[in-house]
Amino acid sequence: MNKRKLGVDLTPLRVSKQYRRLYFAGFISALGSQATYVVVPFQLKQLTDSPLKVGALGLVELVPLVVFGLYGGVLADRLNRRRLIISMEQLLMVTTVVLFVNALLSHPQVWILYCDAMLAAAASSMQSPSIDALNQMFVPHDLQRSASILSNIRYTTASIIGPALGGLAAVAIGPASVYAANLVTFTFSLLLLFSLRATSSAPSFEGGDFAAMKDGLRYARSRPDIVGTYVIDLLAMILAFPVVMLPFVAARFHETYALAVLYCALPLGALVATLTSSWTRRVHRYGRAIVVAASIWGLGIAVFGYSSMLWLVLLGLVIAGGADSISGVFRSTMWNESIPPDTRGRMAGIEMISYSLGPTAGQFRAGVMAAWTTLRFSLTFGGLACTGSVGIVTAALPRLWTFDARTDVNVAAVRELRARDDYSK
Repeated sequence: MNKRKLGVDLTPLRVSKQYRRLYFAGFISALGSQATYVVVPFQLKQLTDSPLKVGALGLVELVPLVVFGLYGGVLADRLNRRRLIISMEQLLMVTTVVLFVNALLSHPQVWILYCDAMLAAAASSMQSPSIDALNQMFVPHDLQRSASILSNIRYTTASIIGPALGGLAAVAIGPASVYAANLVTFTFSLLLLFSLRATSSAPSFEGGDFAAMKDGLRYARSRPDIVGTYVIDLLAMILAFPVVMLPFVAARFHETYALAVLYCALPLGALVATLTSSWTRRVHRYGRAIVVAASIWGLGIAVFGYSSMLWLVLLGLVIAGGADSISGVFRSTMWNESIPPDTRGRMAGIEMISYSLGPTAGQFRAGVMAAWTTLRFSLTFGGLACTGSVGIVTAALPRLWTFDARTDVNVAAVRELRARDDYSK
């Protein structure tokens, strides 16, 4: 099969041993984590049968995501990134142990699910900026788009397999079986992470962590094109994130497999879009691609929310998943090609907030609106509001729309800096 037709360039995996180890560690970890991610709201629904209480999972994660996302970005530019990633992976494993023990109780405690979600959000937020910064470090500058596509394939494949197996196992055996399997995946991912070459600590900053954080935010303000990518992704997730409501949507249908296929639909659309993304090589105006893709995401979620036929519900999710995948390819490429390496960790902290805080706030919004109105209105309104808000942001931040990687001065500067680096061996 022709890799160019599919849009899959494996060169980053071939040329960089360090990236290859980090890549597969992330894939293994994501398999278990994605399964756990869908089982926690499923278990909470079993215990409470309340859309509002399930949506509240997002509320308890808000503060940890913001605080530890920003601070994790600072630490990624200051400390040993490898060591920080491993420490947080171990902490995430501990949170899964807690879920497993709680699930074995004759009466699992709801408050434990909420507290565990807070701790897991904090650990993941601390870890994510270092992973993003190492990805940029380990992959040559001209291969960043290929690495973004590979990252999408890793994430979407894990998002198909993990939720499908997790949803089936949770229904057939129980949540504890999924949490136990996640502990196994954490074990293998840690073995790969320990095999990474020790990286030197990032340069220190004068004035302490707070000054470093302010410096990072100052850089973000100087880049309205980058800020535009954050804002659009944040709004898309807050207004149109559907995953936490999938157990309630599945309850509309008599098919026993409805929940499993609903969880698979978004990542399936993303995987198909990624595997057929060779056309993205001809696109250099990344901002316009992000705007169009985010608008289509909103429309797909509106179709999903309004439809009463399972096949049309699935089609809406597949369209939305494909659009989100394309948006992710261009966002990641734009960030890694135009943000300097010594600032990459702090920007990754802000990025992590946009793509993690958004779904967290979005699941709470969806739950509250569904409780006050109806589930159909909550999802349909959110999708249409997402598409409308994208147009407003584009008008307010025109530099996002005009961004061109061929002429952008930041891309040229980062290319020159990266030409002196080689961390792939």
